[in-house]
Amino acid sequence: MHQNPAIVPCMVALACILLITCVSAAPGIQASLGDIIPLSGYSYGSQTVYLFLTGPNLPVNGVALNDITKRADAGGFTHVQVDGDNHWSYKWGTANIGGRLDAGTYTIWAVNGPNDRSRLSEADYNTISVTLGKPSISIDRPVQPGAMDLQSVPEGASIMMGEKYQGKTPLSMPDITPGTYDIIFSRFGYQKLSTRVPVEAGRITEVTATLIPDTGSLAISSIPEGARVQVDGGDTGIAPLTAGNLTGGNHTVAVSLDGYTSLQQTVTVIPGQTMPVTVGLSPVPPQKTETTPTAGPSAAFLIAGFIAVLFFIRNVRRH
Repeated sequence: MHQNPAIVPCMVALACILLITCVSAAPGIQASLGDIIPLSGYSYGSQTVYLFLTGPNLPVNGVALNDITKRADAGGFTHVQVDGDNHWSYKWGTANIGGRLDAGTYTIWAVNGPNDRSRLSEADYNTISVTLGKPSISIDRPVQPGAMDLQSVPEGASIMMGEKYQGKTPLSMPDITPGTYDIIFSRFGYQKLSTRVPVEAGRITEVTATLIPDTGSLAISSIPEGARVQVDGGDTGIAPLTAGNLTGGNHTVAVSLDGYTSLQQTVTVIPGQTMPVTVGLSPVPPQKTETTPTAGPSAAFLIAGFIAVLFFIRNVRRH
């Protein structure tokens, strides 16, 4: 088939406009029987564009778009005038064409002369494909909302949906449009938990998030080394050591060593960090010993002399 480049811009513009009106989808037009399809384009060198249609159960040489009972090989064309800018347009009402079309794929022919399909070699033309389907019916139903019931372990986690704060757990969120939502659980001392929550119409989506503690560490040393360390009452080991997996906040560290005074102090753990802790122990002070005073030599001599005098007096009396 012969094609003149002068007529090509006509059908290119045709396809473009149809795409803009959302009637077509490449490589042709998709529409329903009964639709009105706007057609337009450009034609150079002719003041009239002759349109005809071929397709299922139509004469092979085509029929007029506005009356399918008129055959193109008998002069049955749809005539469209070209304006001063070489532009033409036509609205094809597929329901008002002097008959009935079957569902299927058709071809619209745009020719610069009254030439049917059998005589296209004598003219300039272009085509576009049109697929007509049966009319469809749709019912717009009101969308029933859904809901979320959000829990966390421990409770009191803050809830973010998208970039908006919603409250703290436990939290009920009614009247939510069905869809999938990004939910973030966060609580001080715990790692953030992010999850996607689907919401269905007329249903409550229940979510329980178990939060993982956000932990830090303590690097504990003693002066002198070798002291026994307890953290929060539990035996941890011999210093120096690192006590890990400690939740953020205050913890009690107790250090003891034979011969030294035991020491206990409170330290703060910062999640994600290792905090150094150095404990200096003081030696236990020496204990004072108490002695019982004893009689000196002079006291003993006086006692012995007193006993001797008593013995002498007793013997004198017997004589």
